[in-house]
Amino acid sequence: MLIIVCPDGGKTSWYFDSPIDATMKYETYVSKELIDYIDQAYSTIKDKAGRAITGLSMGGHGAFYLSFRHQDVFGAAGSMSGGVDFRPFPNNWDISKRLGTFAQEPQNWDKNTVINLLDLIKGSSLKIIFDCGVDDFFCTVNRNLHQKMLENKIPHDYIERPGRHTWEYWKNSIKYQLVFFNDFFLSSSN
Repeated sequence: MLIIVCPDGGKTSWYFDSPIDATMKYETYVSKELIDYIDQAYSTIKDKAGRAITGLSMGGHGAFYLSFRHQDVFGAAGSMSGGVDFRPFPNNWDISKRLGTFAQEPQNWDKNTVINLLDLIKGSSLKIIFDCGVDDFFCTVNRNLHQKMLENKIPHDYIERPGRHTWEYWKNSIKYQLVFFNDFFLSSSN
C-alpha cells in the first residue's frame, strides 16, 4: 500500500522556514508537523525507509531542500523541473518576501537554495532522482546541480527529456519517479 500526501506550499513558500517572516514555517510544517500527523493518523512505516518526497517546480526545490536537511526523515527524494537554484531569478515568485532582496540579503538566498546544500548529503543515505525538460527555464540550474553532484560523487539519477515547464511534461515524469521510489521501497524492506 502507498499513501500519497500532497501538502499545499502556497505559491511562494519554497518550503523553507523564512528568516524574515515568522508566519512562514514550511520546513517545520512538512518535515515535522505533517510527518507526525500522518504517522499518528495512518498505519505507516515510521522511518525514512518508508518515506519519499518529490515535487515539481517550487515543490521540486522543496523536496530536495527538505530531504537534504532531514535525511533522518526521508530516504528518497525527487524533483521534476525543480527550481533547484533560485538565485538566477531574484525578481521572480516573491522569493524576496521570504528571504529579503537578493541585493540586501544574499546570505539568505545562498543558505536556502538547494544547490548550496550538497555538503549535507552523507554518502548514499538519500536516494535521489531528478529531471527537467530541455526547453524548461529551469533546465540550466538542473544541469548545474547534476554537474555539482557528479563532482561531489553524490549518487543520483538525472534525466533530461524533451519538454517545457508544463503538466504534460510532469504527467510523464511522475511515472519514472514512481518506479524509482517503488524500487527504493522494495530494497528498503529487504
